[in-house]
Amino acid sequence: MHGEYKVPGGKLVAVDVEVAEGRLVGAHLSGDFFLEPDEALGVIDRALTGLEATTPTGEIARAVEAALQAAESDGTLPGPAALVGFDPWAVGVAVRRALGHATTWDDHVFEVLRPGPLPPRTLAALDQVLTEELAEGRRGPTLRFWDWDERAVFIGSFQSLSNEVDPAGVAKHDVTVVRRISGGGAMFMEAGNCVTFSLVVPASLVDGMSFEQSYAFLDSWVLGALESVGVEAFFAGMNDVASPAGKLAGSAQKRLAGGAVLHHMTMAYDIDSAKMLEVLRIGREKLSDKGTTSAAKRVDPLRSQTGLPREAIVDAFDAYFRSRYRTVDSELRPEELERAEELVRTKFATQEWIARVP
Repeated sequence: MHGEYKVPGGKLVAVDVEVAEGRLVGAHLSGDFFLEPDEALGVIDRALTGLEATTPTGEIARAVEAALQAAESDGTLPGPAALVGFDPWAVGVAVRRALGHATTWDDHVFEVLRPGPLPPRTLAALDQVLTEELAEGRRGPTLRFWDWDERAVFIGSFQSLSNEVDPAGVAKHDVTVVRRISGGGAMFMEAGNCVTFSLVVPASLVDGMSFEQSYAFLDSWVLGALESVGVEAFFAGMNDVASPAGKLAGSAQKRLAGGAVLHHMTMAYDIDSAKMLEVLRIGREKLSDKGTTSAAKRVDPLRSQTGLPREAIVDAFDAYFRSRYRTVDSELRPEELERAEELVRTKFATQEWIARVP
């Protein structure tokens, strides 16, 4: 059995392995990584041999680390092993993929949804609905682009309503307050001022990954999409994407017990920062990492750096994703929209949910 894993920003790791009586035998590591000394390759291969075929990624990584340390201590290796472009955890992912416990992008066909403008709370409810649909096996992995025609502020599942949102600004600018099911920070969203998408994937795609690792993995295509519209971008911190001019985007996640992962990202296109400061209780220090130092300026990294209309950027992201992964066009089903509207009435529009962290 053969498994591969491309480390985000790193190298390709491949493992070929057999299983006998529930344990790994004949394991061989390969790839375009760098490893010193040469003897370390055999140490890693031997560390994999004998492990149970159900061993989680983290335990595989710890077995590799322990074997390398022991080999250094007993003189098998002349010094510490240097793993460049990969790490023991990447070896674990490749093993899990070889055994069929973890999947790759190529193992899935992604449904692409562009349903047009919807109310903000419906957009949030659809995150829950589509993630649950995947967990129940009624829908495949899905990429959904958002559009809306109301002014809204989306706050993270665990943020304090009173600390993040200014009621006076909400009333003045007729803002809909929405609490997401995912964590992360607040985002002020007017029609056409952001580029937002949700990606719903099976847990097998991020098998063994920490939240931080999965952010870079699920957003790796975004860096290529930004490059396609002329924006140099890189990961900044755990869940942000930035350019040399400042922050571009932030991601958030929610993992359901049923085996589905919700991952979404919002990118600033052209935000009225003065209005945003009246709605959100954020200081200028917070605002500065979004590319501006004055409340009189607009936060417009995508518009200013690309010179493109927002719709053209969304089209470019759509096209880039389709060029990289297997996709099919899809639509929201009537029963999914009905479920979303039911959740708006019973959850997302209720004060109990909106102010669940007062």
